Amino acid sequence: MLELDHLAVSAETLAEGVEAVEAALGVPLAAGGEHPLMGTHNRLLGLGPVYLEVIAINPDAPAPAHPRWFDLDHFAGAPRLTNWICRTSDLGQAIAASPEGVGEPVALSRGDLSWEMAVPADGRLPFDGAYPALIQWHGPVHPAQRLEDLGCRLISLEIGYPQAEVLADLLGSFAAPVVRFVTSAAKSFRAEIATPHGLRVLE
Repeated sequence: MLELDHLAVSAETLAEGVEAVEAALGVPLAAGGEHPLMGTHNRLLGLGPVYLEVIAINPDAPAPAHPRWFDLDHFAGAPRLTNWICRTSDLGQAIAASPEGVGEPVALSRGDLSWEMAVPADGRLPFDGAYPALIQWHGPVHPAQRLEDLGCRLISLEIGYPQAEVLADLLGSFAAPVVRFVTSAAKSFRAEIATPHGLRVLE
């Protein structure tokens, strides 16, 4: 029911996030867009059928009256991989099958892109953010299809969590061979990405 859609690198500022990812991977990020409902903006990188998003609070946008997604209101420190996002063809069903607190559907659009996303009321996804955010795209257009292919591909995504076996049980039918769960002292993400410069790692 779920497919890996994209990865999110959070940053205190978009410029810092872009600089960190471009230095780590050795490729430029493409223009993204703004999310007025959340007061955020992003830049993107295609990874074949999935993509990478660098996201930060937009200082030029009005602050929303509700918590921002990905718990960005409380983000601090160096840019880092903080979330993974899975797509579904039935967001309501996916929410019903997920732990409490995964969020309620919010309709969003930008240009000819249209989607719904489950956004938690407090901005915080279950399992300290180790559980994936859920998204349902509407229409034939997907961001990964329009991003320039720079030769980058996601090889593996390792998700660390103290109760990794619980996450694995909840997402046992998850059909992404690149994703694996490991037991760790705290939530962590590690993505191995093949680039024109060799295998690189984002954490």
